[in-house]
Amino acid sequence: MSDSAFYRVEKDLLGERQVPADVYYGVQTLRALENFNISGIPISHFPDLVTALAMVKQACARANRDLGKLESAQAEAISKACEEIIAGALHGEFCVDMIQGGAGTSTNMNSNEVIANRALELLGYQRGEYEQLHPNVHVNMSQSTNDVYPTALRLAMVFGLRQLERATVALQQALAEKGREFNGVLKMGRTQLQDAVPMSLGQEFNAFATTIGEEVSRLQEMASLLMEINLGGTAIGTGLNTEADYRELAVAHLREISGTPVTPAADLVEATSDMGGFVLLSGMLKRTAVKLSKICNDLRLLSSGPHCGLNEINLPQKQPGSSIMPGKVNPVIPEAVNQVAFTVIGNDTAIAMAAEAGQLQLNVMEPLIGYKLLESIRYLGAAMESLRRDCVVGITANEAVCRGYLERSVGLVTALNPYLGYGKTSAIAQRALQTGRSVAELVIEEQLMTPEELERLLRPESMLGPILREAKALA
Repeated sequence: MSDSAFYRVEKDLLGERQVPADVYYGVQTLRALENFNISGIPISHFPDLVTALAMVKQACARANRDLGKLESAQAEAISKACEEIIAGALHGEFCVDMIQGGAGTSTNMNSNEVIANRALELLGYQRGEYEQLHPNVHVNMSQSTNDVYPTALRLAMVFGLRQLERATVALQQALAEKGREFNGVLKMGRTQLQDAVPMSLGQEFNAFATTIGEEVSRLQEMASLLMEINLGGTAIGTGLNTEADYRELAVAHLREISGTPVTPAADLVEATSDMGGFVLLSGMLKRTAVKLSKICNDLRLLSSGPHCGLNEINLPQKQPGSSIMPGKVNPVIPEAVNQVAFTVIGNDTAIAMAAEAGQLQLNVMEPLIGYKLLESIRYLGAAMESLRRDCVVGITANEAVCRGYLERSVGLVTALNPYLGYGKTSAIAQRALQTGRSVAELVIEEQLMTPEELERLLRPESMLGPILREAKALA
C-alpha cells in the first residue's frame, strides 16, 4: 500500500510535509505539534475556547459573504463546519499546546485548517484540496491571529465566568443555609487564635456566605469588561485588508452566534496590544481564591481533632486518611480547594509578568495569559462545586463542645468592661487564667457585682449582637 493511503502532502512557507491522511488539521498544526510539546495541555482541554474560535470564524465568514468577498457556497461550507464544532464535533483535532510561540498563530492556524478540511468535505472535495477552499485565503479572510485569538479568548472566558458565577452562587447559598442551621449554636469567637468574645456558629458561617457572595457581582463586572473585542483590527489594529463595513458586520454576527453582547473596541490599536482587562480579571480571580482558601483554613481548624483539636464542627468523611494510622480521616476537600487557590494565586503572577512583557503593537505572551486565565476560571468553578457538594452541605455542629469552650473562657469578662472598667476586668481575667476559677466566681468573691447582675450580663446570648439578641428575646 502506498504512502498516499496514510498521508497527504501539504505545503507551507517552509516546504512540503506529509500530514496523516485521517486528520483534519494541516501542515502548520503539524509543525506546531513538533515545536511546542511543552505543557501537554492542548487547546481542546478548554472546550469553551474551541467553541469560541469556531464562533469567531463563522462570524467572519458570514461578514465576508455579506460583503461579496467570499462565495456563498464557500461561506456556507465554512459556517456549517463551524456549527459542527460548536455542537462538539472535531474538538480532538484542536491539538496544539496551550503554551506556544507566535502569539497564538498556531492556535489560529489549527482552527483554520480543521475548518477548511471539514468544509472541503462538505463541498465534496478531499482534505487538503486547498485550491478549492484554503485555510488562509478563505477561512482566515479579513482576519489575523492578532484579532481572532484575543477575541476568542475573551469569549471563552465569558462562557467560563458564567459557570463560575453559578458555582459561586450555589456555594454562597449552601453556606448561608448552614448559617441559618447553626444560628442557635453558641461558641467563643477567636482573634489571633486566642479567645475573644461569644458569637454563634451561625454568625461564623453567615460571614463565609457574605464574603463569597461579594464575588458574584465582581464576576459579572469582569464578564462585562471582556465584552469589548478587537475583531476587525487584523494585524496591529489598523484593520488592514478589511472592507469598511467588515468590523461592524463581523461583530454583529458574533453577537448573534454567541448570544453574547460583544462590542467593538473604540481604539483597535490599543485593544490589540493592551492586556489590562486580563490583568484585572486575574486579580479578581486571585481575590476570590484568597477568600476561598481562608474559608477552607477555618473549616480545617474548626474541625481539627477530633479529640485533640477544636472539634467544633464535623466535616463529611470522604475517604480513609492514612495508610498507617487506623481510623484517621482527613479534611481532604478543603485541602484540595486550598491547592486550587494556591494555583490561581501563582497564575496571577505569571499573567502579570506576561502582560508586562508585551512590546509595541502586540503581546506575544498572550497564549500564556489565555491558558492561565482559563485554567484559573475552570479550577475555581470545580473547587467551589466540590466544596459545596462534598463538604459544606454535610457539615454538622458539635454544639456541646462549642458551649463548653464558651463557658470556660475568660472572654466572657469583656461584657463587664462598661461596668467595672478595663483595669478591674483585666485583673479578674488574669486571676481566672492563673487559678482556673470562673470569671463569675471571682467577681462575686470580690463583691464587685451581685449574682443576679452577673447572670444578666454574662449570658452569652446577650453578647451576640442586637439582631440576634432581639430575635432570642422574641423567641
